[in-house]
Amino acid sequence: MLDADIVIVGAGAAGLSLAHRLPAAGPDRAGRPVPSVALVSPPAGPLCPPRRTWCFWERGPGRFDAAVTASWEWLRVRGPDGAVVRRHIAPLRYKMIRSDDFEALVDHDLSSRTGLRRVTATVGAVASRPDGTVEVRATDALGGTVDLRARWVFDSRPPHRPPAARTRLLQHFRGWFVRTERPVFDPAVVDLMDFRTRQPAHGLSFGYVLPTGRRTALVEYTEFGPAPLTAGEYDLALEDYTRRVLGTGAAEILSTEQGVIPMTDAVFARQAAGQVFRIGVAGGATRPSTGYTFAAVQRQTDAIAGAVRAGRRPVPPPAHAPRARLMDAVLLRALDSGRVDGPDLFFRLFDRVPPQRLLRFLDGRSRLHEDLAVGVRTPVWPMLRTAAELPWLPRRPAP
Repeated sequence: MLDADIVIVGAGAAGLSLAHRLPAAGPDRAGRPVPSVALVSPPAGPLCPPRRTWCFWERGPGRFDAAVTASWEWLRVRGPDGAVVRRHIAPLRYKMIRSDDFEALVDHDLSSRTGLRRVTATVGAVASRPDGTVEVRATDALGGTVDLRARWVFDSRPPHRPPAARTRLLQHFRGWFVRTERPVFDPAVVDLMDFRTRQPAHGLSFGYVLPTGRRTALVEYTEFGPAPLTAGEYDLALEDYTRRVLGTGAAEILSTEQGVIPMTDAVFARQAAGQVFRIGVAGGATRPSTGYTFAAVQRQTDAIAGAVRAGRRPVPPPAHAPRARLMDAVLLRALDSGRVDGPDLFFRLFDRVPPQRLLRFLDGRSRLHEDLAVGVRTPVWPMLRTAAELPWLPRRPAP
């Protein structure tokens, strides 16, 4: 006897997106039964992720627009010397969603969903059974045991040990939501990468500004590098960026957020075992070269929901095409080895590639001829040298 046809482990972006896209239980238009769902999330405490911000771009109205904090049609990149590239991306819009707003929207939509059960518990073992079902063992807030049996399990928790890789970098950052005494921000333009920050010895750094008004914005300091900074080091870098570079003057810090995103050419398995699948970051949804994840999560969960509706085995599709993953592997290795200058590379791309083509490329949805057109705008010989050595580099397990 199944407790649910589908168990979703984790109620972050991937888990909630999948639950939101799955149909309500009951017969569909063809009279076929629709699977029941149990969504398992941990009790309040250290396993609950902190409040965070997701950004992505899309054309026209979107599924989660009611939770969007702000959106923009203009992107800007600044070089280390202050040179500026400003790009109009319409009909696309660059959108910002805060996780608590996203969760509130999805919770509201799911509150009346038939066939959906919410379970608050910390998942431990997930094991396949001889009869082809999956057993999920969890512990509730009072220490009691919660056992669930399902046909399929979608697990969004990160693996206990990252898979082997040739290159491992981290995109690590800290952001301040600020309110300034005087108007200093342009609410029409996102500063996507501002390389006027002090550059680290290894990797690169940039400022990231998401303005929500003339006097309010999320201002982040970001590094691509081998290891995160301390909170104090991030704050020093943010203080330098906001005052020296942006010239904000006196500013009130309303809240902070901090995170680490893996940038690696590791291959994340989408199937853990039997009927257990991985989704979200755990299933390779993060684009290794940029750290963007939210849009790929939507594509991945939409495909899973489509397979469920069609009565097919809902194996998550690859979040990014093999060609995109290969190009990411080359870029990461070139950055990590120091063969290319990161700020120069990214500034050159935004300066020389039409914005629509570049965003398709960054989203992993460009065609081969577009990839080649983007490739010739990079430092060609260092990238070719890196591509030539890549097959000979061993994949090493995480330390």
